[in-house]
Amino acid sequence: MIKKMFRHFDYSLLTVMLLLIAFGLIMVYSAGSVWASVFFERPQPPSYFFTHQLAWFVLSVPIGTVGLLLPYPVYRKLVKPLIAVSIFLLGALFVLGNTVNNAQSWFRLGSFNIQPSELVKITVILYLASVFSNKQNAIADFKTSVAPPLVVVIVFFCLIAAQPDFGTAMILMLISAVMVLCAGLRARHILILSSVAAGFVALFYKMFLSSNQLGRFTAAYDPFSVADNTGRQLINSYVAIASGGLTGRGLGQSIEKTGFLPEPQTDFIIAIIGEELGLLGILFVILCLAYLVFRGFVTAIRCKDVFGSLLAIGISSMVAVQTFVNLGAATGLLPIAGVTLPFVSYGGSSLIMMVFSICVLLNISAFVNMNRSTSRMEGKRENVEAKN
Repeated sequence: MIKKMFRHFDYSLLTVMLLLIAFGLIMVYSAGSVWASVFFERPQPPSYFFTHQLAWFVLSVPIGTVGLLLPYPVYRKLVKPLIAVSIFLLGALFVLGNTVNNAQSWFRLGSFNIQPSELVKITVILYLASVFSNKQNAIADFKTSVAPPLVVVIVFFCLIAAQPDFGTAMILMLISAVMVLCAGLRARHILILSSVAAGFVALFYKMFLSSNQLGRFTAAYDPFSVADNTGRQLINSYVAIASGGLTGRGLGQSIEKTGFLPEPQTDFIIAIIGEELGLLGILFVILCLAYLVFRGFVTAIRCKDVFGSLLAIGISSMVAVQTFVNLGAATGLLPIAGVTLPFVSYGGSSLIMMVFSICVLLNISAFVNMNRSTSRMEGKRENVEAKN
């Protein structure tokens, strides 16, 4: 069975993912070398962020292998335990969590930080894929088929937003919205959900966002009015991207990473890519990520199993939404959300869960390709028998 799967994997997905990871490791080293050795609270070797990211990648290999080889239908049985574990971890953050950039979103283990909300994203995708695939015959009944799972999503949204990590919470909501839209809801139900979601977000914005988070909106849309404070990061991102031109200053030659752009190896790494490798470097990243999303949706369309199709849609939309939010923040289109650029930014929890997710997508593609191959063989056999 495993040998047969290996013959039917979509190896282009695996190749592009590994290209992005390798590129990300290079850029994490380049972007973070000065920050680690000069501006870190405790100066470290220039390779500090690179070695940590490499360690996370090594750890992601066995986890990704599980996603690659474990038949995706098995995840149906793991949904409830994953939900329980995710809620427990999010709750434990309020007692044991480590605060970074005003958000109590991490567990500290030695020199490593682990972010449970990354696990929550794939948990919610698996949960929604399982629930909506089981209720396809009654998907038109909003009260019994749609409302209950959305309550679970809202619980996760509130637990993450209360950390506060509004960026990840919004990504979770947007992924859920894509999956709900693709599950086969009626148009009027979609309209009702859109209205409720808009009202819910507006209420949360009004009542629960801190002054620091509200300041991110000003920093995004009028950064020069707060240039000495919250607008500094975006302004220096503009300078980095603009100064790179078409081909950039050259790998390792960034000026903005030398103290002007805070923590350039994290969610603003695209600015350093633009400065050092120019527009061509940015296009390389965007095209690679777009290819992963495209192939994911192709797999979803070809998959005859509703659970597998919705799972592929959820994973693809996660990559797409997170990329959009990250690039939007780095260019002033969206408020700064502290969200990593998939496979490229420094961030171990994000890297591990993204690798696992794409490996699950590879597993789905193998089953899809095996079924397509079997169908073609049966079609040829029928044609031969008809001729005889």
